[in-house]
Amino acid sequence: MNFRMTVSALALSLAAGAAFAQSGEPIKVGVLHSLSGTMAISETTLKDVMLMLVEEQNKKGGVLGRPLEAVVVDPASDWPLFAEKARELIQVSGVDVVFGCWTSVSRKSVLPVFEELNSILFYPVQYEGEESQRNVFYTGAAPNQQAIPAVDYLRDVESVERWVLAGTDYVYPRTTNKILEAYLQSLGVAPEDIMINYTPFGHSDWQTIVSDIKAFGSAGKKTAVVSTINGDANVPFYKELANQGISAEDIPVVAFSVGEEELAGLDTGPLVGHLAAWNYFMSVDTPENDEFIEAWQAFIGSEERVTNDPMEAHYIGFNMWVKAVEAAGTTDTDAVIDAMVGVAVPNLSGGFSAMMPNHHITKPVLVGEIQADGQFETVWETSGLVPGDAWSDYLPESAKIMSDWQAPMSCGNFNVETGQCGGLNQ
Repeated sequence: MNFRMTVSALALSLAAGAAFAQSGEPIKVGVLHSLSGTMAISETTLKDVMLMLVEEQNKKGGVLGRPLEAVVVDPASDWPLFAEKARELIQVSGVDVVFGCWTSVSRKSVLPVFEELNSILFYPVQYEGEESQRNVFYTGAAPNQQAIPAVDYLRDVESVERWVLAGTDYVYPRTTNKILEAYLQSLGVAPEDIMINYTPFGHSDWQTIVSDIKAFGSAGKKTAVVSTINGDANVPFYKELANQGISAEDIPVVAFSVGEEELAGLDTGPLVGHLAAWNYFMSVDTPENDEFIEAWQAFIGSEERVTNDPMEAHYIGFNMWVKAVEAAGTTDTDAVIDAMVGVAVPNLSGGFSAMMPNHHITKPVLVGEIQADGQFETVWETSGLVPGDAWSDYLPESAKIMSDWQAPMSCGNFNVETGQCGGLNQ
């Protein structure tokens, strides 16, 4: 064989290899979001955005020269079923990564599965903190990236003195309100100026509770509701506020789980002026956000469909995962986990969000006022990005805990007083 023929054969071989790589075994991406039940109002959109992100990445050539394949399951707002579906994704479908969960109770349900099977979960929703698990990357807000700044805004800008902490009865609202109660008392707020209330998922009869809130707010001190109410219970809650004549001027509500998607199903008239604290709003004016909205509405086939904060968290988390896999040169769990720390990708509010050693990311914090069109007008924001704290400084048992998954510490709950790892959730 002469030199020219050898070169030609080599070129053909390389071309065939490249073609094989592009059409090789797909990398499977698990999508674990409720498509039915009380949380479908919030989670269905997250399934859709994951399908969009996978499709867009495939147009770019996939990852490591291989196509991505989304594997979707429906845990149906059934918390134990989340664990079963996570196991199915990892063991039966063979996914390399999972993006999913909304409520903290669903996340808590799947943690043992991801630890046992050594797989990776990207969790995109604000949560209560008090956790740092090696197999989980938390791209939603920790309390210091949402709840604490929201209280600061209400106190400093709205001059609020009395506080209603209203939540759905599960771990996220209870732990967040425990942190907020301790934080408020550290600021000198008297216990009698804090009212705490919990209701079940899907709660619909708000008349008595709203009456209690109205009475609590009639003591001559500016009162606000800090809402960790989740899912479709928000619809009758805001309706009852309006029925009893409670406006945003009287008793403002700042919500942590009401975004553009939830507002799309409501008569927003009575909600105008109420607030939400997030790390992203659809109304953010940046080129990155304009491009994301355009891609989303084209994918979903409607210019009426909105974007929201957990969607941006999936956008950030997915792009971080792609970058880490490419840096590691493999989808192997241990290699990807090691490669994730320090990865920085653009967020949609401007600038870059980075993955920290505690598996939380840096995020801006925004407070938005609900507008008649169901969008938010940003009325306050942090001056820069806020690093997520896995463990709250306001709870004595966790103030002494730190998380760092890099060697040599490699611990999610290192006690700085004892110098030991362990004793709380890892």
